[in-house]
Amino acid sequence: MAALWGGRFTQAADDRFKLFNDSLRFDYRLAKQDITGSISWSRALEQVNVLTSQEQQDLERALNELAEEVSQDPSKILQSDAEDIHSWVESKLIEKVGDLGKKLHTGRSRNDQVATDLKLWCKEQSVELCELLVKLQQALLDLAVREQDTVMPGYTHLQRAQPISFGHWCLAYVEMFERDLSRMRDTADRLDRCPLGSGALAGTAYPIDRHALARDLGFKQATQNSLDSVSDRDHVLELLADASISMMHLSRMAEDLIFYNSGEAGFIELADNVTSGSSLMPQKKNPDALELIRGKTGRVYGSLSAIMMTLKALPLAYNKDMQEDKEGLFDALDNWGDCLEMAAMVLEGLKTNKPRMLAAAQQGYANATELADYLVSKDIPFREAHHIVGEVVVSAISRQLPLEDFTLEQLKEFSEVIESDVYQHLTIDACLAKREVLGGTSLTSVMSALDEQRIEVKQDISSAEVVGGSSEEQVQNAMGNMQQRLNAHKAELMNVRHAKLTDVDAITEIIAHWSEVGETLPRSRFDVLNSILDFSVAVDEESVVGCASLYIYGTGLAEIRSVGINTDHQGVGQGKALVDHMLQRARDLEIQRVIVLTRVPQFFEKHGFTELEKETLPEKVIKDCEGCPKKMACDEIAMEFIIT
Repeated sequence: MAALWGGRFTQAADDRFKLFNDSLRFDYRLAKQDITGSISWSRALEQVNVLTSQEQQDLERALNELAEEVSQDPSKILQSDAEDIHSWVESKLIEKVGDLGKKLHTGRSRNDQVATDLKLWCKEQSVELCELLVKLQQALLDLAVREQDTVMPGYTHLQRAQPISFGHWCLAYVEMFERDLSRMRDTADRLDRCPLGSGALAGTAYPIDRHALARDLGFKQATQNSLDSVSDRDHVLELLADASISMMHLSRMAEDLIFYNSGEAGFIELADNVTSGSSLMPQKKNPDALELIRGKTGRVYGSLSAIMMTLKALPLAYNKDMQEDKEGLFDALDNWGDCLEMAAMVLEGLKTNKPRMLAAAQQGYANATELADYLVSKDIPFREAHHIVGEVVVSAISRQLPLEDFTLEQLKEFSEVIESDVYQHLTIDACLAKREVLGGTSLTSVMSALDEQRIEVKQDISSAEVVGGSSEEQVQNAMGNMQQRLNAHKAELMNVRHAKLTDVDAITEIIAHWSEVGETLPRSRFDVLNSILDFSVAVDEESVVGCASLYIYGTGLAEIRSVGINTDHQGVGQGKALVDHMLQRARDLEIQRVIVLTRVPQFFEKHGFTELEKETLPEKVIKDCEGCPKKMACDEIAMEFIIT
């Protein structure tokens, strides 16, 4: 196959150089993105009269045919001797439409072409990886619900420290993967800039509307500087950094579970479908899935280190060194995705050995801190209490007794202030129950944390409000609370529920409709996916017919967003049920104030919202309006609902 750049040369490339130089063996994965970019470029060329309308239609039809062929059998690409995916697509296009295919590259360089292809690929991968992160979080939450009252020892320095619940352990990793999601959202936002139209380095010579081109390709906007556009690989670095941090979290979780699964701990048993046996020792059941997660972490780290070293001294603009950006990225993100999927599978089949875990928590004097706290409650300074308990533990070790088995007389040998009430502080239940602070390991705290993670907890709607008196204010408050519960119950009867991952496409479609008519802000599928825990949906016979989200700005403040009902299901109370449901969620989360920006204030007035000056809204709310297409001519009305 003739090279795209052969006109300058009088000698053919050496076969060894061609093998060394060509990238088709790995960049064939960008075929879909290269075809997509080429279709958009053909439309841009039509707009500046480089292509006629008929020529553009012929090119787009041929490119769509090629995309279909690629999707059916991607391996056909590797049978070619093309230099890279760009030359392969162009050659196949010329086979289909003749010399017309040669016009497509007008004003375009492989430099801005490959930068665009790779960004498109990264955008798609970001969505898939976020889905896998959310699924892993859900697996952890499901396990936390199941094991929220399973007691186990917590460790520092791999020494038994204080008792915790296994549910609390699960929620620790939910927090870690939430940070991974946050980093992915930030990365996706920064890479959402289209470089196409930047040419080789100085921009294209044709009056292309690059912002329209960016929107046609699904980017938020176009890049600003052509030199930076073709040489920027920050998104590769960021994705690899995101992958590396997340793999570190996965590796830590794998190490914990490997230890818990060991014969020495015996806390858990892994399912047969994620373990293997020994070719020599028939009794073995090896945690291979977890060990491979731990092992592949180093492989992902290596990809990050490699690209950082590659880019560290490159001059502007494009250099062939940048061809090294893809193999490591493809390999790292493939492995990250595989590990996220495998980790969720491990958690789904995991079984706990509750008696063994409880026994381990009762050993190692994990209640020593509780004895010290007890002494502090008797007005002994903590440092002195710490010293006293240390002496008690030394004595307990020599007698081979747990602290709770000491007699009162034996304990009084160390301090006269100890009385019989000490024993209620030394039980495992007491150790856990005292940690009722936010983020603590008490059952109450764990249940609260689960609720914060949007785990649906059924409430007893029929329970009566206790009125502490007969004043008019108290009666009104009680009636208001009962009405709130009734509204929540109505929402439940209208089949309003928390959103699931499988609802993402339906929610995106509803929002797209109402954003087109100007009633709500547009939101991409990626945005909906990453904020799925904020959404609730109205369902009619298993079909999602409405949606709304509750966006929390900080303590005490939330905003109802993206309220929309399918046009075929309006007028039957679905919108009202969704808003009632959202207000109840706000109450459950102890939000004091809910705001909304709306063009239908009369609808929200019926729910008790009152109008307020938009200028009085917090700065962080106003900042979120930056991306609104109507920012300079906003016709929305600000309203608020105060929760009492």
